[in-house]
Amino acid sequence: MLDIEQILKILPHRYPMLLVDRILEMEPGKRAVGLKNVTINEQFFVGHFPGQPMMPGVLIIEAMAQVGGVLLLSDPERAHKLAVIASLENVRFRKPVVPGDAMITTVEVTSVRKSFGKVSMSARVDNEVVASCDMIFGLVDPREPRESQGGAA
Repeated sequence: MLDIEQILKILPHRYPMLLVDRILEMEPGKRAVGLKNVTINEQFFVGHFPGQPMMPGVLIIEAMAQVGGVLLLSDPERAHKLAVIASLENVRFRKPVVPGDAMITTVEVTSVRKSFGKVSMSARVDNEVVASCDMIFGLVDPREPRESQGGAA
């Protein structure tokens, strides 16, 4: 199990884009199970949809991807990489995710090559599948920070 402090050491994401609260199970290189507690305080609920808030599908995918990123980047050989979404297949949304839900994502590695990883993912609320997909991650080197563009006038 990984707590939020351990997740922050693996993922570059920070509030408000960090969408995984805890890793409940981890079988390195094979499988991970992550938790996202969905609360009414999430910034996206202000506009999606007022009066009937539901988590945007793209953020459900992002939350699942972050669990996959933790799984792939927890390998010391890839710890210095970034895991970025390269491809999505078989995306399905089955039920809305709303404030108060505990979304549990299961990620299973299908294959890993030098610069790509393929995973199968599903998210559940109350043990019912709310979303699923197959995702290919690009495992890329982080960009060098840009130097200040300031100069003499």
